[in-house]
Amino acid sequence: MSVGTLYTSPGKETGKLIKAVAAFGGVSLDVDADYKHMETNKTPEFLAKFPHGKIPAFEGKEGFKLFEGVVIAKYIASLAPNSGLLGASATDTALVDQWTHFIELEYGLSTDIINQLVHGRIPYTKPLHNTLLERQERTLTTLNKHLTENTFLVGERITLADLAFAVYIQRGATISFDAPLRAKFPAVVRLLETIVNQPQLKDIYGETNYVEKGLQFTPPAKEKKEKETKPVSAPKEKKPKAKEVEEDDEDEPSVPAEPKVKNPLDDLPKSPFNLEDWKRAYSNKDTRGKDGAIEWLYEHFDKEGYSLWRVDFKYNDELTQIFMSSNQIGGFFNRLEASRKYLFGSMGVLGQANDSLISGALIARGQDITPVISVAPDWESYSYTKIDISDPAQKEFFEGALAWDLKIDGKEWADGKSVSLLIILPVVSVTKQGLQ
Repeated sequence: MSVGTLYTSPGKETGKLIKAVAAFGGVSLDVDADYKHMETNKTPEFLAKFPHGKIPAFEGKEGFKLFEGVVIAKYIASLAPNSGLLGASATDTALVDQWTHFIELEYGLSTDIINQLVHGRIPYTKPLHNTLLERQERTLTTLNKHLTENTFLVGERITLADLAFAVYIQRGATISFDAPLRAKFPAVVRLLETIVNQPQLKDIYGETNYVEKGLQFTPPAKEKKEKETKPVSAPKEKKPKAKEVEEDDEDEPSVPAEPKVKNPLDDLPKSPFNLEDWKRAYSNKDTRGKDGAIEWLYEHFDKEGYSLWRVDFKYNDELTQIFMSSNQIGGFFNRLEASRKYLFGSMGVLGQANDSLISGALIARGQDITPVISVAPDWESYSYTKIDISDPAQKEFFEGALAWDLKIDGKEWADGKSVSLLIILPVVSVTKQGLQ
C-alpha cells in the first residue's frame, strides 16, 4: 500500500531523489500526475497544506505533511529500515547526513547558480562564475579522494547519500562536470555510473547527458553605433600612413562603416500576435493540456503575420554522440541571434548515439523563412518545409516538437533546445523540464 502522495515536477532533482529512495527501499509512493508547477502549488487548496508552496511536497495517508526534498527522502528511507539507506548504526546515519548535505550545498547549489549565470537568468560576472567552478572542483577533489578509498560514501552498501550524490552529479554533468574534470575525477564518475545503472533506478535517473565542455555564457551581439562624421574645413583629408592606421584607436573604423540595412520584415503589416508573449507562455506553462502553451498559441496565433515551419538537418549520417548534436543545435540558435525578435524555435535530437537525426519546428515572422534564418551562416545545412496545422499529421509533428515528445521513424526525442530558453530565458539539458 502507498505511504502517501508526492508532489513534484519531472526536472526537480530532489523529486528524483525521493523517487529513487522509494524505489530502492521498496516503498510504494504515489506521484500526483495532475500536478502542474506554478499552477497547482499556487492554489488555495495546496497552500492550505503547504503554506510556502514549495516542491517537492509529501502528504501521508494519515495527513502527515512534509516539504523540503532531502527531508522527505530521509523520511521515506526511514520507512524501509531493512534497506540500509540510512546506514547500519547511529554513526553511519550521521555520516549519511554529512555526505548528503555536503553534496547538496557544496555542489548542487553551485550547479544551480552556474546554470543561471550562463543562461543569463541572473547578471553574468566572470569572477563569480570562476569562483563557483573552483568551489565545485574542490568538492569533487574531496569526493574523489574518499571514493578512491571507499566503494560507497558510507559503509559497503548504497545509502541515501549515494542516491543524492548521483542526483546532483548527474545534473552537474550536463552543465559543468565536463570531459577534463571527468578524466581528473574517475572515482566520482565510477560511483555515478554505478548508481544510475542500478536496475531499479535506471528509469528514474535516465540517461546521463555528459557535456564535453562546460557551458559558457555567450553575451548577446551588440550593434555598433555609427560615429558621426565631423565636417572637415580643409578641402582634402590627409591619408594616414599604414602605421598610423595600425596604431589608431581600435574603436575607430579604418574604412567608413556600411549603412545599416533595414530588415524587410520590419515593413510587414503590424501583427496582433506578440512573439515575446508566446515565448513567456511557452517557458512558464505546461506545453500540452488545458491552459497549456499550445492552447495559448492556437488562441493567439496570427497565420497571416507569422508562419510555421518544419526544420530538418540534411546530414544526419554525420551525427555521432547525442550531446554533440545537441550542442550543434545550440550553436545554430546562437547564430540566429540577429533574428531573435522574428523567430521562435524548438529543435531536438531523436534517436541514440550513431543513429540519430535533428528535427524541429520554427515560428517565423512573415510567410518566407529565408529572411529570418539566413542570418545564420549554416542555415543551408537544414531543409525547411511550411507546416499546415489543418493537416493532422503536420499538426501532430508541430505539437510534438514543442512538447519534446516527437517521434520520427521509431526514433524518440533524446535532447532538445529552444530559442526562447537559450536566449530569452537554454540545452541542455538544458531542457524545458529544467525550468521547474
